[in-house]
Amino acid sequence: MVHRRTINDKDVIFGNQGALFGNAMTWFDHDTGSIWSQPRGEAILGPAKGTKLELLPSTLTRWGEWKRLHPDTRALDAPGGDTRYALDQLSIVVAFGDDSAAYPVRSLSSVVNDTVDDVPIAIVIEPENRESWSVWSRTLNEGVIVDLSIDANGDLIDTISGTTFHISRGTGLAGTYQDQSLDLLPGFTSFEDDYFTFYPDGRLWPDPG
Repeated sequence: MVHRRTINDKDVIFGNQGALFGNAMTWFDHDTGSIWSQPRGEAILGPAKGTKLELLPSTLTRWGEWKRLHPDTRALDAPGGDTRYALDQLSIVVAFGDDSAAYPVRSLSSVVNDTVDDVPIAIVIEPENRESWSVWSRTLNEGVIVDLSIDANGDLIDTISGTTFHISRGTGLAGTYQDQSLDLLPGFTSFEDDYFTFYPDGRLWPDPG
Protein backbone atom coordinates (compact mmCIF):
# COMPACT_ATOMS: atom_id res chain seq x y z
CA MET A 1 0.00 0.00 0.00
CA VAL A 2 1.14 3.53 -0.78
CA HIS A 3 0.19 6.69 1.12
CA ARG A 4 0.83 10.33 0.22
CA ARG A 5 3.04 11.66 3.03
CA THR A 6 1.93 15.28 2.67
CA ILE A 7 0.00 16.90 5.53
CA ASN A 8 -1.20 20.49 5.19
CA ASP A 9 1.10 20.98 2.17
CA LYS A 10 4.14 19.76 4.13
CA ASP A 11 6.09 16.59 3.35
CA VAL A 12 6.38 14.46 6.48
CA ILE A 13 9.15 11.96 7.25
CA PHE A 14 8.02 8.62 8.73
CA GLY A 15 9.93 5.78 10.39
CA ASN A 16 9.11 2.24 11.49
CA GLN A 17 7.84 2.46 15.07
CA GLY A 18 8.57 -1.23 15.64
CA ALA A 19 5.35 -2.37 17.31
CA LEU A 20 2.34 -3.99 15.65
CA PHE A 21 -1.27 -2.80 15.82
CA GLY A 22 -3.82 -5.24 14.47
CA ASN A 23 -0.95 -7.48 13.31
CA ALA A 24 0.24 -4.67 11.03
CA MET A 25 3.10 -2.18 10.97
CA THR A 26 3.02 1.11 12.85
CA TRP A 27 5.01 4.24 11.98
CA PHE A 28 6.07 7.36 13.83
CA ASP A 29 6.37 10.77 12.22
CA HIS A 30 9.53 12.81 12.84
CA ASP A 31 7.61 16.05 13.41
CA THR A 32 5.30 15.14 16.30
CA GLY A 33 6.32 11.59 17.29
CA SER A 34 2.73 10.44 16.75
CA ILE A 35 2.10 6.75 16.09
CA TRP A 36 0.38 5.79 12.83
CA SER A 37 -1.43 2.65 11.69
CA GLN A 38 -0.23 1.47 8.29
CA PRO A 39 -3.50 -0.07 6.99
CA ARG A 40 -5.55 2.94 8.06
CA GLY A 41 -2.91 5.53 7.19
CA GLU A 42 -4.09 7.27 10.35
CA ALA A 43 -2.42 8.57 13.49
CA ILE A 44 -3.70 6.54 16.44
CA LEU A 45 -1.62 8.06 19.26
CA GLY A 46 -0.01 11.43 19.85
CA PRO A 47 -0.59 15.06 18.81
CA ALA A 48 -1.64 14.10 15.26
CA LYS A 49 -4.20 11.52 16.41
CA GLY A 50 -7.08 11.30 13.93
CA THR A 51 -5.11 12.73 11.01
CA LYS A 52 -5.33 10.57 7.89
CA LEU A 53 -3.05 10.21 4.90
CA GLU A 54 -4.33 9.82 1.36
CA LEU A 55 -4.17 6.23 0.08
CA LEU A 56 -2.79 6.19 -3.46
CA PRO A 57 -3.42 3.69 -6.28
CA SER A 58 -0.90 0.85 -6.47
CA THR A 59 -0.64 -2.60 -7.98
CA LEU A 60 1.22 -5.83 -7.37
CA THR A 61 2.99 -7.34 -10.37
CA ARG A 62 6.18 -9.07 -11.47
CA TRP A 63 9.29 -6.91 -11.70
CA GLY A 64 9.95 -8.06 -15.27
CA GLU A 65 6.48 -7.01 -16.41
CA TRP A 66 6.73 -3.66 -14.62
CA LYS A 67 10.15 -2.98 -16.14
CA ARG A 68 8.82 -3.86 -19.59
CA LEU A 69 5.96 -1.37 -19.24
CA HIS A 70 8.01 1.28 -17.42
CA PRO A 71 11.63 0.88 -18.62
CA ASP A 72 12.87 4.06 -16.91
CA THR A 73 11.79 2.93 -13.44
CA ARG A 74 14.36 3.20 -10.64
CA ALA A 75 14.20 0.71 -7.78
CA LEU A 76 15.78 0.38 -4.37
CA ASP A 77 18.53 -2.23 -4.57
CA ALA A 78 18.10 -4.05 -1.27
CA PRO A 79 18.46 -7.72 -0.32
CA GLY A 80 15.25 -9.66 -0.09
CA GLY A 81 14.11 -13.14 0.76
CA ASP A 82 11.17 -15.47 0.56
CA THR A 83 8.13 -14.37 2.53
CA ARG A 84 6.30 -16.74 4.82
CA TYR A 85 2.98 -15.73 3.31
CA ALA A 86 1.34 -16.46 -0.04
CA LEU A 87 -1.18 -14.13 -1.62
CA ASP A 88 -3.83 -16.85 -1.39
CA GLN A 89 -3.73 -16.41 2.40
CA LEU A 90 -4.72 -12.75 2.11
CA SER A 91 -7.64 -10.61 1.03
CA ILE A 92 -7.55 -7.60 -1.29
CA VAL A 93 -9.15 -4.67 0.54
CA VAL A 94 -10.90 -1.70 -1.07
CA ALA A 95 -12.11 1.15 1.14
CA PHE A 96 -13.87 4.37 0.13
CA GLY A 97 -15.59 6.71 2.56
CA ASP A 98 -17.38 4.68 5.22
CA ASP A 99 -17.63 1.59 3.02
CA SER A 100 -15.09 -1.19 2.60
CA ALA A 101 -14.91 -4.73 1.26
CA ALA A 102 -12.39 -7.55 1.46
CA TYR A 103 -11.97 -10.05 -1.37
CA PRO A 104 -10.28 -13.34 -0.28
CA VAL A 105 -7.79 -14.18 -3.01
CA ARG A 106 -8.37 -17.91 -2.53
CA SER A 107 -12.01 -17.35 -3.60
CA LEU A 108 -11.23 -15.24 -6.67
CA SER A 109 -11.04 -16.62 -10.19
CA SER A 110 -9.81 -13.68 -12.28
CA VAL A 111 -12.19 -10.69 -12.22
CA VAL A 112 -14.77 -9.54 -9.67
CA ASN A 113 -17.08 -6.68 -10.66
CA ASP A 114 -18.43 -4.96 -7.57
CA THR A 115 -19.37 -1.58 -6.09
CA VAL A 116 -17.85 0.02 -2.97
CA ASP A 117 -19.39 3.26 -1.66
CA ASP A 118 -21.20 3.68 -5.02
CA VAL A 119 -17.87 3.35 -6.88
CA PRO A 120 -17.99 0.60 -9.56
CA ILE A 121 -14.75 -1.39 -9.27
CA ALA A 122 -13.11 -4.50 -10.68
CA ILE A 123 -10.68 -6.69 -8.76
CA VAL A 124 -8.37 -8.29 -11.34
CA ILE A 125 -5.97 -11.18 -10.78
CA GLU A 126 -3.83 -12.00 -13.79
CA PRO A 127 -4.51 -15.58 -14.92
CA GLU A 128 -0.87 -16.26 -15.81
CA ASN A 129 0.40 -15.08 -12.44
CA ARG A 130 -1.90 -15.12 -9.42
CA GLU A 131 0.61 -13.01 -7.51
CA SER A 132 -0.31 -10.02 -9.72
CA TRP A 133 -3.43 -8.03 -8.95
CA SER A 134 -4.97 -4.59 -9.52
CA VAL A 135 -8.11 -2.65 -8.64
CA TRP A 136 -9.65 -0.74 -11.55
CA SER A 137 -12.48 1.75 -11.81
CA ARG A 138 -15.25 0.51 -14.09
CA THR A 139 -16.39 4.04 -14.91
CA LEU A 140 -15.24 5.56 -18.20
CA ASN A 141 -15.81 9.04 -19.60
CA GLU A 142 -19.36 10.40 -19.54
CA GLY A 143 -20.32 7.92 -16.82
CA VAL A 144 -20.13 4.78 -18.96
CA ILE A 145 -19.82 1.72 -16.70
CA VAL A 146 -18.14 -1.40 -18.04
CA ASP A 147 -18.44 -5.01 -16.92
CA LEU A 148 -15.02 -6.61 -17.09
CA SER A 149 -13.81 -10.12 -17.78
CA ILE A 150 -10.62 -11.62 -19.25
CA ASP A 151 -10.59 -12.73 -22.87
CA ALA A 152 -8.67 -15.57 -24.51
CA ASN A 153 -5.67 -13.28 -25.12
CA GLY A 154 -5.34 -12.40 -21.45
CA ASP A 155 -6.67 -8.85 -21.92
CA LEU A 156 -9.55 -7.25 -20.04
CA ILE A 157 -12.76 -7.11 -22.05
CA ASP A 158 -15.96 -5.17 -21.45
CA THR A 159 -18.67 -7.80 -21.83
CA ILE A 160 -21.18 -5.09 -22.79
CA SER A 161 -19.37 -3.28 -25.62
CA GLY A 162 -16.63 -5.78 -26.47
CA THR A 163 -13.91 -3.17 -25.85
CA THR A 164 -10.58 -4.67 -24.76
CA PHE A 165 -8.14 -3.08 -22.29
CA HIS A 166 -4.54 -3.92 -21.42
CA ILE A 167 -4.60 -5.99 -18.23
CA SER A 168 -1.58 -4.19 -16.69
CA ARG A 169 -1.88 -0.67 -18.09
CA GLY A 170 -5.68 -0.36 -18.32
CA THR A 171 -5.31 1.33 -21.73
CA GLY A 172 -7.90 0.72 -24.43
CA LEU A 173 -6.78 -1.67 -27.16
CA ALA A 174 -9.74 -2.19 -29.49
CA GLY A 175 -13.47 -1.60 -29.68
CA THR A 176 -15.96 1.15 -28.90
CA TYR A 177 -13.96 2.73 -26.07
CA GLN A 178 -10.44 1.99 -27.29
CA ASP A 179 -9.51 5.67 -26.94
CA GLN A 180 -10.16 5.52 -23.18
CA SER A 181 -8.33 3.97 -20.24
CA LEU A 182 -9.36 2.38 -16.97
CA ASP A 183 -8.28 4.28 -13.83
CA LEU A 184 -6.22 2.41 -11.23
CA LEU A 185 -7.72 2.62 -7.74
CA PRO A 186 -6.22 2.19 -4.25
CA GLY A 187 -6.26 -1.26 -2.72
CA PHE A 188 -4.12 -3.30 -0.34
CA THR A 189 -3.84 -6.79 1.14
CA SER A 190 -4.77 -7.90 4.64
CA PHE A 191 -5.39 -11.05 6.61
CA GLU A 192 -9.12 -11.65 7.01
CA ASP A 193 -9.21 -11.39 10.81
CA ASP A 194 -7.06 -8.25 10.76
CA TYR A 195 -9.35 -6.64 8.18
CA PHE A 196 -12.23 -6.66 10.66
CA THR A 197 -9.95 -5.15 13.32
CA PHE A 198 -9.60 -2.04 11.17
CA TYR A 199 -12.99 -2.17 9.44
CA PRO A 200 -15.45 -3.76 11.92
CA ASP A 201 -18.42 -2.76 9.75
CA GLY A 202 -16.79 -3.93 6.52
CA ARG A 203 -18.05 -6.78 4.38
CA LEU A 204 -16.41 -9.93 3.11
CA TRP A 205 -16.95 -10.92 -0.53
CA PRO A 206 -19.04 -12.72 -1.58
CA ASP A 207 -21.77 -11.17 0.53
CA PRO A 208 -23.60 -14.06 2.25
CA GLY A 209 -26.75 -11.92 2.25
